[in-house]
Amino acid sequence: MVSEINLQPVAQELDTRGLSCPLPLLKAKRTLSTLESGDRLRVYATDRGSVRDFAVWAEQSGNKLLHSAEERGEFVYVLEKK
Repeated sequence: MVSEINLQPVAQELDTRGLSCPLPLLKAKRTLSTLESGDRLRVYATDRGSVRDFAVWAEQSGNKLLHSAEERGEFVYVLEKK
């Protein structure tokens, strides 16, 4: 089942599949820095550690983690820049 959040338009997508933490988060942070406030970024990852990393970072940074899901060993995140 695909969530409504995951279908909403995003400004950019980032594929970090195959990368180990902290690289998915570091690449997402770098990409978000190029976006405007309110823009959304969809990130694809395979590292299980990214679940905690994205949740903690979003809480600490003030950016919003709108969506976090796992399907068949892949993780999808939708972040909204503050």
